[in-house]
Amino acid sequence: MTAEMHIEIKRNQLDDAIRISKHIPEFSDPYDKEEYLKRISDNQHLILVAYHDDIPVGFKIGYEISKGDCFYSWMGGILPSHRRKGVAEKLANYQEQWAAGQKYKRIRIKTREKHKAMITFCLNRNFLTVDHIWQEK
Repeated sequence: MTAEMHIEIKRNQLDDAIRISKHIPEFSDPYDKEEYLKRISDNQHLILVAYHDDIPVGFKIGYEISKGDCFYSWMGGILPSHRRKGVAEKLANYQEQWAAGQKYKRIRIKTREKHKAMITFCLNRNFLTVDHIWQEK
């Protein structure tokens, strides 16, 4: 990892998060705002956006999936120009501290096998693999 940069984390900046998502190369068909609202509207949720020099560079969005028990870290991404600079760690730290403060017992993350960097990131944060969903090609 290269040197960390000053990152400010802000909450509830959904439009900035969606703008970032449109520039994440791994997202071949980014969700529109309606899908984000559908996922979070009826659930306790957390929207985080990371800013470098007031420019949004990464985001992380999650919501409750089991009343008071499990928080789902659903969607997130870092602009390629800001990867390996500590942005994902800062977002994850914030989300995990917030979830602990809300008394969630677990955080769940799903990713695809093709996202090797995300798998490595989760393993480095001591997440456990609990299931594989095999998808026909």
